[in-house]
Amino acid sequence: MGSSDSSDVFEWPVRVYYEDTDAQGVVYYANYFRFMERARTEWLRRLGFDQKKMLNEERRMFVVVSTRAEFVMPAQFNDELIVTASLGSLTRASFDIEQNIYRGSRDGELLLRGGVKAAILDADTMRPQRVSASLFEGKKYE
Repeated sequence: MGSSDSSDVFEWPVRVYYEDTDAQGVVYYANYFRFMERARTEWLRRLGFDQKKMLNEERRMFVVVSTRAEFVMPAQFNDELIVTASLGSLTRASFDIEQNIYRGSRDGELLLRGGVKAAILDADTMRPQRVSASLFEGKKYE
């Protein structure tokens, strides 16, 4: 599975609060990862993944293996942001989630280009589980 087309890109709005900024008045770099986490969680929820049910009933969980971020422009206090999430590549043991952050809208200024590599673990053994090619197949959000 390659990069998603624009219709497969999930968008999650975030407003920058004062607590998100550093002494210079821009978003502290680590908070971008918090924004990305929220968007990923909501994207998975919209796709029908109940992470609590997966953990409690199926004994499986999603985990982040690695992250990447290219900070293009800073966000500032009170900015309205759009954080995106879409499925990138899918391998036997992991999958990539492409994520960007824009000011205002997806047509707005690109602030961050990034994403995460994630995997599914057995919650009891903490060993990787095979990522089925059908895991995301046919999953669409409303």
